[in-house]
Amino acid sequence: MTTGPSRIFDEFAKLMTDAAGAAQGFKKEAETAFHAQADRWLNSLDLVKREEFEAVKEMAVKARDENDALKARIEALEARLAAQD
Repeated sequence: MTTGPSRIFDEFAKLMTDAAGAAQGFKKEAETAFHAQADRWLNSLDLVKREEFEAVKEMAVKARDENDALKARIEALEARLAAQD
């Protein structure tokens, strides 16, 4: 059995190792709790995810382009009708 200063250092090293493990566990629990609370808070704000926003934005651009093309087509048809009169 180890005695004297060597045993004290061994016990101190074990204590520090245990303390470091406990600190890491606490850090992980605190991060998990923080992320869960942040998720709940963000969900309560009724925000839209970036991917969903970009998808809807793309759909709106496509719809606007289609509307512009249809408007030009209608104007061309109206001009042909007016020319026939």
